[in-house]
Amino acid sequence: VELSCIIKSTVTPDPRIEWKKIRNGETSYVFFDNKMQGDFVTRAEILSRTSLVIKNTTRMDTATYRCEVAAPSDTKTIDEINIQLTVQ
Repeated sequence: VELSCIIKSTVTPDPRIEWKKIRNGETSYVFFDNKMQGDFVTRAEILSRTSLVIKNTTRMDTATYRCEVAAPSDTKTIDEINIQLTVQ
């Protein structure tokens, strides 16, 4: 599955991008400090600097995924998007 976090425009040369997984009220990192975290290390990757691709998804991947972008040089320094993923 591919979850997209599209950055339309930014003047910050290298904005910080983080992906988090929120499930049952608990938040965990998926992509932090420019690398995959936890069990996503072996089955996920970042495409085009912003899109999260999760391979071999299971029902355990059902959650809300939050993409957070921090661009300190921009007028809006931080923004986020939440994507609800449901694996049947």
